[in-house]
Amino acid sequence: MSGSARIGILTVSDRASAGVYQDLGGPAIASTLGEYLSSPWQPVARLIPDDLDTIRATLIELCDLERCDLVVTTGGTGPAPRDVTPEATLAVADKEMPGFGEQMRRISLEFVPTAILSRQVGVIRGKALILNLPGQPKAIKETLEGVKDESGKVVVNGIFAAVPYCIDLIGGPYIETNEVVVKAFRPKSAVRPKN
Repeated sequence: MSGSARIGILTVSDRASAGVYQDLGGPAIASTLGEYLSSPWQPVARLIPDDLDTIRATLIELCDLERCDLVVTTGGTGPAPRDVTPEATLAVADKEMPGFGEQMRRISLEFVPTAILSRQVGVIRGKALILNLPGQPKAIKETLEGVKDESGKVVVNGIFAAVPYCIDLIGGPYIETNEVVVKAFRPKSAVRPKN
């Protein structure tokens, strides 16, 4: 399947949704994806409070009604009482993809010991991949790109390298990346020739 990918960008924050402060996570995700993707894509952004039912309903809307191929969330993945993004994500899932959460924590532990407090998950709902990303713009980029040494060589893989092939496998569009920034990994048999 080809065509433009639809990507849901969901910021979960009581204060940002109430206008107390500016949403930084959602715009950081959009900007980062703009650097990564060389194939056409459309963002579908939402900003909502930390509320289980609201998060669940918004994820369903983005996957089922908006037909997003990928939905990335930011915020609400810690241990605080109002942090319920993982619970809402698991509640709408058809399949859990535990490798995404495991790798996100692995990457973040390279930078901060409190990464073990993060409860991010990855799931599939229908033909959409849903990923819970961290709340801070710097951590969002680190999680997606991975850990690089001084020469720029990747020493711990970021999660985004696996995203395009996962979307292939669940019936979504063929997503291509700017390989200078982040190279999508696909088995040789799944790589399509460049146009």
